[in-house]
Amino acid sequence: MSPIRVLIADDHPVYRDGLRTLLTSLPDTEVAGEASTGEEAVALAASSMPDVALMDINMPGMNGIEATRRINQSHPLVAVVMLTMFEDDDSVFAALRAGARGYLLKGADQAEISRAVRAAASGEAIFGPAIATRLMNYFAARPAAPPSAFPDLTQREREVLALIAQGLSNTDIARRFYLSPKTVRNHVSNILGKLQVADRVQAALRAREAGLGNDRA
Repeated sequence: MSPIRVLIADDHPVYRDGLRTLLTSLPDTEVAGEASTGEEAVALAASSMPDVALMDINMPGMNGIEATRRINQSHPLVAVVMLTMFEDDDSVFAALRAGARGYLLKGADQAEISRAVRAAASGEAIFGPAIATRLMNYFAARPAAPPSAFPDLTQREREVLALIAQGLSNTDIARRFYLSPKTVRNHVSNILGKLQVADRVQAALRAREAGLGNDRA
């Protein structure tokens, strides 16, 4: 099998040297490139197309989170694993929102790093023990909330859509919300465009499938 090609992005030469030594010592990995800034990491990801990128967060210029976002947008097959000193919630969740497939702290040992590289290359999400514990505690402390239906719609557009699903006409909706008929027509037009449906019948069907309009006010 072809070796796993790994891009190293870290502004500390000594730490990069340690990662390079580790990766070259493994029989199934090779170093695809080394970057000391976020800009270099983005450029090398495009030119060398590694399987995995080990990404620090704090680097000169573009930070690792922005670099991860750009790599994920342009080259989603590159699995970015954060390897950083930062373990605060803001950094962890910012990295995940940017598209990181894993998150390790720099205290991770060689076995943990090599395991993370192989897991990320296989399409798995991988987190160090400390980060996994933080994630579990974070979600355990937050009550589960159902996702909002049609997040692209404004609150008023969702309200109008719910009334469309109940079979109300534009005139009825205008009367309900004390709006002009023209304003209601604009809302309906925006709803149809955002839902990518041809008419209000299709919009009503989509709404009822999502649970909107089932309860008549």
